[in-house]
Amino acid sequence: MELETFLHNLHFDTDKIFPPDWQVDWEDAPLPYKLYRGLPEIPLTADVPLTLVRREAHLKPSLVELGHFLWYVYGLTQYSQSALNEGSKKAVSFAQSVRRFVPSGGALYPNELYVYLKLEDAPKGIYHYDVAHHRLMLVREGNYDSYLSRSLENGYNISDCFCTVFISTVFWKNFYKYNNFSYRLQGLDAGVLIGQALEVADWMGFYPRVCYQFLDHSINHLLGLSEQDESVYAVMPLFINQSINCVDNDHSREEIVSATELCREVPLLKHVSYNRSKKVIDYPMLRKLNEASMFETTQSFVQIKKNNSVERSLGTEMILLPFTECFSYDLASVCRKRHSPDMDFMIGKVSQTQLSTLLKEIFSFSYQNDLDDTHGNVESRVSLYGSFHNVEGVTDGAYSYDLSAHALRKINEGDHRQFLQYGLTMPNVNLYQVPLCMHVVGDKNHLKEKLGYRGYRIQQMEAGMLVQRLLLVSCALGMGGHPLLGFDVNQCDKLYEIDSKGKTSLIQIPVGPYRPRAWLKGSLLS
Repeated sequence: MELETFLHNLHFDTDKIFPPDWQVDWEDAPLPYKLYRGLPEIPLTADVPLTLVRREAHLKPSLVELGHFLWYVYGLTQYSQSALNEGSKKAVSFAQSVRRFVPSGGALYPNELYVYLKLEDAPKGIYHYDVAHHRLMLVREGNYDSYLSRSLENGYNISDCFCTVFISTVFWKNFYKYNNFSYRLQGLDAGVLIGQALEVADWMGFYPRVCYQFLDHSINHLLGLSEQDESVYAVMPLFINQSINCVDNDHSREEIVSATELCREVPLLKHVSYNRSKKVIDYPMLRKLNEASMFETTQSFVQIKKNNSVERSLGTEMILLPFTECFSYDLASVCRKRHSPDMDFMIGKVSQTQLSTLLKEIFSFSYQNDLDDTHGNVESRVSLYGSFHNVEGVTDGAYSYDLSAHALRKINEGDHRQFLQYGLTMPNVNLYQVPLCMHVVGDKNHLKEKLGYRGYRIQQMEAGMLVQRLLLVSCALGMGGHPLLGFDVNQCDKLYEIDSKGKTSLIQIPVGPYRPRAWLKGSLLS
């Protein structure tokens, strides 16, 4: 299958990407985390604070603080057991899972975290974050500032940051269940993880920058990854000084660097890791897409000019939303409370103030990245639409959110809950009980014109960042959200009248009040 056809089917005709005889081997499932064997380890303190406090600016970060950061971003936070009713009173089974603060398709968590540390209380080098034991495993010791700077856009100066975070994807961790559909999930999962990292960094007083463009082979080689199994999707340098985290976008790199040349500078690593599966099925389409997305030289790096135009054609009737005061909440408390309701949603009235606060706060962040020619604003590439019911002062209907005017633009009037419910491929959410059904929308070409096939996964990551922000703010407002990919994209695009405008729905998130779930859960915080 051609890559272009594969990406089209992945989004618009998902049945065609599954083998007709596909069956999940549940007994041979991999672990939801990677385990290294025989590497030097540095334990991280399990005494994680219940509230995140912004660090004092003049103090250098410590290993203790980094441990808190990693735990709040991707640590194991909760063990849960839910009852599954299989159709009769006697046929009840139980599903166990280990949870983290970020959502993940099937709670499979295909991403891994690595860090390049330059702290006084740890040897300088590359580490893997072992979430199962909340510790760091030393993958490669040494100073790699120059190597990393040459691997990133514009020869970015890594020497000024105390830590660089690498977000990788282990293909098998969710391919075993979702087959080729896992490629779409992997970008979104990486995105919500980036979104969580940005939130935690902001609360702790760190200043991150997200790099989507880098020399893949050199980064993977430095971390000792087998590119057939795992590949880095994003790199995040962390700084303690905001003024340092600024890039002169007019600066152009004179030297052309290739990944092949860089890889010769450091030896190949051959570490042993464990994932539990006895049989790993090949995933040729994921490998082909990963290879097609890679950058071999720094000549491939680009910048995307911000599009300031607003599509006024998408709805002429406008509802101006009330401007609300700055909304604040305790991130740590919201993280502990947040989960994804399914049949727990219950219909309730949503005030216009709640909706206004939700939409404003979702887009209230900007972040440094290597795509923008300005301080990065995610809304320049992804936007938000919604189908609303029982919202104060808002007629039932489908709307687009106009960020510049802080207003809703009506597209199709009416109660569309039945329409959306019939579009679910797996009806695990009762949309009749949901007042807000949100959709993240992006370009149909998935940034491929500028970034090639790498543009698809970047778009998915930015959509995931927006989703995580939406989930956190929804929870802080007393509501829940459940990210869904099992929906009819073509149907939603017609509802919003974007199918002919080069736009498409990337992910669906029902949002609303919910009742407590019947489950047994326990915190893994000591």
